Amino acid sequence: QVQLVESGGGLVQAGGSLRLSCAASAGTFSAYAMAWFRQSPGKEREFVAAVSRTGGSTVYADSVKGRFTISRENAKNTVTLQMDSLKPEDTAVYYCAADQTHWITTNLADFGSWGRGTQVTVSS
Repeated sequence: QVQLVESGGGLVQAGGSLRLSCAASAGTFSAYAMAWFRQSPGKEREFVAAVSRTGGSTVYADSVKGRFTISRENAKNTVTLQMDSLKPEDTAVYYCAADQTHWITTNLADFGSWGRGTQVTVSS
């Protein structure tokens, strides 16, 4: 299992931007497909964005498409989520996740490693 630590959350006004980062402990970071999920109080954890092992392929939830950008830097063992044009409905705890069995995946059940999450709050 790889250890994941998220950072970069906070409070921002609607229309603003935040940049989340996830640092991984794995020595072979490029062996993992990576993704971001989020969870709001009383709701199930939902997929936000995914990136393939090499970073060449990305997938986004419809709710964030065109506003969020996922990227990774394998040399630094990091994955980043750039969030622009934030909306109050983006308020949630955001989790970084890693999967060692797929090139890229959006299925929550595929991810065996999770960070503890970082809170993002968007005020109206």
